[in-house]
Amino acid sequence: MIQSVNSVPAFDIKQQYSTLEAEVSAAVLEVLASGRYIGGPLVEGFEKQFAAYHGVTECVACNSGTDALFLALRALNIGAGDEVITTTFTFIATAEVISAVGAKPVFVDIDDTFNIDLQQVAAAITPKTKAIIPVHLFGQPVDMTALMAIAQSHNLAVIEDCAQSTGASWGGQKVGSIGHIGCFSFYPTKNLGGCGDGGAITTNDPAIASQLRVLREHGSKVRYIHEEIGVNSRLDAIQAAILEIKLRYLDNWNERRRAIAAYYHQFLSQVSGIIIPQELAGGVGVWNQYTIRISGEGRNGATAKYRDSIRQQLQERGVSSMVYYPLPLHLQPIYQNLGYQPGSLPKAEQICHEVISLPMFPELTQAQQDQVIYALKDCLG
Repeated sequence: MIQSVNSVPAFDIKQQYSTLEAEVSAAVLEVLASGRYIGGPLVEGFEKQFAAYHGVTECVACNSGTDALFLALRALNIGAGDEVITTTFTFIATAEVISAVGAKPVFVDIDDTFNIDLQQVAAAITPKTKAIIPVHLFGQPVDMTALMAIAQSHNLAVIEDCAQSTGASWGGQKVGSIGHIGCFSFYPTKNLGGCGDGGAITTNDPAIASQLRVLREHGSKVRYIHEEIGVNSRLDAIQAAILEIKLRYLDNWNERRRAIAAYYHQFLSQVSGIIIPQELAGGVGVWNQYTIRISGEGRNGATAKYRDSIRQQLQERGVSSMVYYPLPLHLQPIYQNLGYQPGSLPKAEQICHEVISLPMFPELTQAQQDQVIYALKDCLG
């Protein structure tokens, strides 16, 4: 067994901060001295820059990626009696917001890219369907050409969940600019991460943007005059200042992530018992996660117990890892009332037993990657 004196974290946001400390500290102190902590020119300036980066006309900042999705559904008047199709293999927030507006999440299975199976999307459409939420999971874009064709043929709205994919593109367009609305998270571990929570919504529809701004401000256009039930969901000026700095570096960081993924591909594709992540031609991913599948042990693939034993062996060799996600959404306790049974979405159910997300962040060194690769070979050899 390889015993390492060094440890490789799954992600390390402190390293990124250390390279930007002078810029970030100066910007934060300037905000503190200004006394403008909520809204104002810094937030508005970041919204314009984020919109320009994505090639859209409108950006509405908010306080989280979850609220971005919630507000998007509200702006489209989706609620009780409506159905929204989404993937079962994602974080709970994607479905949680559908339930929060009173609509019904309709889960479909995934393909080999970990993303939503578009054939199943088409099959799941009913007269009650009002929208589709594709998730560009782990930074890999969904085939938006095919998805938009499905949506347009049924007059459905498309809300892109871009929480893990800021900077990714499909067919030369940034994700978040292809559907009717794009929703982003600035959680610290995202490709563009703040120093706290934050989110944003992109669109080319000024009417939707106007409605989003009302909803995020307690349903108000004019202070103390409230036209509808809204929420308090604002990006604070300190986060906007930090994100404005980081946006300048995003493309370089994403290129570094792609280089790290290519290095993993080169060596892990030769390791028996591993299925490396798949990419679709036509898209450019940004590798928020590098997620492999452990394929060994059983006739039908790995069990969660076997996968977890591999993770434990990696940890003993100084390599940290994560599991995204151990249980698909259709089998979560909160959604048992929807009637899904084990075996109903088999691809996602099996993959939940197999996935391991390896260390992935722009500052990851080749030596650290080598440690990850050799540890995996040692565990599976």
